[in-house]
Amino acid sequence: MRRILLLVVLLLGGCQHVPPPPVAGEIRDLRNGEVITAQELLAQLSKPARVIIGEQHDNADHHAVELWLLQDLGRTRPQGSLLLEMLTPDQQVRVDQVRHASPPPNDIPAALAWQDGWDWNLYGPIVRFALTQPYLLLDANLDNSEIRAVYRNPPVLDGTRSNAATVKSELLGEISDSHCGLLPQSQMPAMLAVQQQRDRRMATRLLDAPAPALLLAGGFHARKNVGVPLHALDLGAPEAPTVLMLAEQGSQITPAMADYVWFTPAKAPQDYCAEMRKQFGK
Repeated sequence: MRRILLLVVLLLGGCQHVPPPPVAGEIRDLRNGEVITAQELLAQLSKPARVIIGEQHDNADHHAVELWLLQDLGRTRPQGSLLLEMLTPDQQVRVDQVRHASPPPNDIPAALAWQDGWDWNLYGPIVRFALTQPYLLLDANLDNSEIRAVYRNPPVLDGTRSNAATVKSELLGEISDSHCGLLPQSQMPAMLAVQQQRDRRMATRLLDAPAPALLLAGGFHARKNVGVPLHALDLGAPEAPTVLMLAEQGSQITPAMADYVWFTPAKAPQDYCAEMRKQFGK
């Protein structure tokens, strides 16, 4: 009996408790169509060297899932780095200073020069957690001066996958839709160049980052068929990063877009176009 009790104690001591996910919703392995549990997803995401999580930027559920995944992946294996679309090269020195500051600054957003366009109430918990961890927190985007340079003089993009006509057509459609069809056609080539140079930067940073590396980015940047994974392959990666897409229930996410999808409850749609039409005088 004592041997049995000792074995039970040893087994329990070797198990790490994983808290339940913060958001209910169906999780599907798009490679085979099967529905999986959150714990099974964690096990799958702990294997690849590079993972991209595609989010809807204004969805609080997506940020709660990202924090849960980041915390629990760190319990299953050492994390090498976390990369954020929301950070730019001119912020990296500040990020490193805050990581090593003792005590940490009282106003972390100010210390990081956090950009107002990214809601700190949503991103703050992820950033605060990452700043306490031993792994690197890295920028993954272009800064404003780089964006302006690309817009004025779009560079030639190398790579057969990212230059495919179908990829550019899909991205142009998304750029037009996300700007409510208000952009003049004359601006579209430059906007496409900015989008693809952002994807190329994220892919470069992800490939160079200490592994296991995790990138958090918007859904279109994350997509396997138009975004960062294509650029990673064009840069010579032997395989594309693994992609988990976070999407509201009812969204159409196909195996061409991602390896896994986590459907979160649908939110009431917001009419961002109404404000944009006011700005354009439409």
